[in-house]
Amino acid sequence: MTEQRLSGKAALITGAGQGIGRGIASVFADAGAKVVVATRTASSGQETVDAIREAGGEAILVSTDVQDPVQCQASVDATIEAYGRLDIMVHNAASFAGGMIEDFDPDDLHDSLSTNLVAAFHLSKMSIPHMKKQGAGRLLFTSSVTGPRVVMPGAGYYAATKSGLNGFIRTAGMELAPLKITVNGVEPGFIKTPAIDLIADEAGQAEMAKYIPAGYFGEPEDIGHAMLYLASDEARYVTGQTICVDGGSTLPESPLFYEESADGVTALGD
Repeated sequence: MTEQRLSGKAALITGAGQGIGRGIASVFADAGAKVVVATRTASSGQETVDAIREAGGEAILVSTDVQDPVQCQASVDATIEAYGRLDIMVHNAASFAGGMIEDFDPDDLHDSLSTNLVAAFHLSKMSIPHMKKQGAGRLLFTSSVTGPRVVMPGAGYYAATKSGLNGFIRTAGMELAPLKITVNGVEPGFIKTPAIDLIADEAGQAEMAKYIPAGYFGEPEDIGHAMLYLASDEARYVTGQTICVDGGSTLPESPLFYEESADGVTALGD
């Protein structure tokens, strides 16, 4: 177990059944948080809960489809019922529906907006009263480098929702600062999750990794540790911000300016 930076805190985490969400839940539990795993697929969510409990942590499962405001409210209510408080709300659940803009599907766009952006409004509104009562709180969101910093063909729905999410984070951060409720996010780059398999196969991922200055894909726990800082008391003066965790992948202006050597990255032509 790591340092108990979240001891006594209750954290609701959406999309915690796998990938980044599971990584966040694991890191938070290791830091002493009581975790509510809110995920649409109960079987994977239970795997997260079991792993946390086996490691000595505390967690419960709430089956939740964040597109449904009633289920969002139920997840918040379950947190209060189980732990008597809600200190940290992490909206991590995401839709990765894709398609070229020329052929865009209104249903897929609606799915992305409902999951990635609209749910952020619902979950925040439902969490704020409890945090106000406690005198402080943390609203955290998994954003992305895709949209706010870079784009790729076929990811228009996702990019638009994550760009919108960053705007939400900044606005909510300003509105809630007087209440000592901070609002922040993390922008993951390429993280080794099941979602990455939707983008490229193993060979394709190996090629992609060549253009990451760090030389490899991150792990879900890398996002979890960034979230841990934002959830902790050490980040009490940070709000309306996002942290980019991408191994440097958004730094090169072009692959032409990126050359590897035994000593790291060198200038073009050196």
